[in-house]
Amino acid sequence: MNLPRWTREPLVHFFVAGALIFGLFAMRGEEVDPASRSITVSREQQAQLALMFERTMGRAPTDAELDNQVDRFVRDEVLYREALRMGLDRGDAVVRRRMAQKMDMLASARAEATQPGEDELRAWYSAHGERFSSEASYSFDQLWFDSEAAARAARAQVAGGEPPQGLGQSVNLPRSVDAMPAAEVVGRFGIEFVEELAPLKPGDEWQGPLPSGLGWHLVRLRQREAGSVPPFEEVRGQVENDWRSSTMAAREDAAYRLLRDAYSVKVER
Repeated sequence: MNLPRWTREPLVHFFVAGALIFGLFAMRGEEVDPASRSITVSREQQAQLALMFERTMGRAPTDAELDNQVDRFVRDEVLYREALRMGLDRGDAVVRRRMAQKMDMLASARAEATQPGEDELRAWYSAHGERFSSEASYSFDQLWFDSEAAARAARAQVAGGEPPQGLGQSVNLPRSVDAMPAAEVVGRFGIEFVEELAPLKPGDEWQGPLPSGLGWHLVRLRQREAGSVPPFEEVRGQVENDWRSSTMAAREDAAYRLLRDAYSVKVER
């Protein structure tokens, strides 16, 4: 089949691929059939469009503005289906990663909507009280790596007796910190790093890899000083958010493991 010449232009591919990426997160009541030429924008989808507009603009859309949102939705849906028809979703690393992220979102969606009971939140608060102390401080050494694989390889080297001074990649972060308040650690390394750092036991052992928004870290936690933990009633909202994010991460991992066990993987060397 000979496609029109314009369909082979790189710029056309760029625009359609961009629409595809956006369309992957568009709201749909049912799975898309690329062969279908029928598009129905349900009342539920229109309500979702109106809600997204209100969250962005801080007010409900006018009728004309909602019509415009519907037109954009239809445009994205048309381009999305045509992109699928042309096979633009295959062999694209960005689309591949977006699809993987969407699977993670599906796995954690139930945890996001779940309302934990009071006893469950209090139990979480008791088990992770140090996370809610604004006065906690950390003293640690860290080595930074741009990939988890590199960090794991370095940890094996350290465990084998190699000195850590020659390991780690260059990054604009301190290799050692002393009595740094938790809020400052968050500011330098990110909340994800602190959430992984908090449960570690102090000692001479290098632990990790710990993820952050910058990459991966090996950490030697020398000391953790936990301040006074506020009463549960003062931090209840923070406790629920912490419970929810951790539960979502656990659900994502459990869903992946369930799917992973169904595959036979061979890595050629």
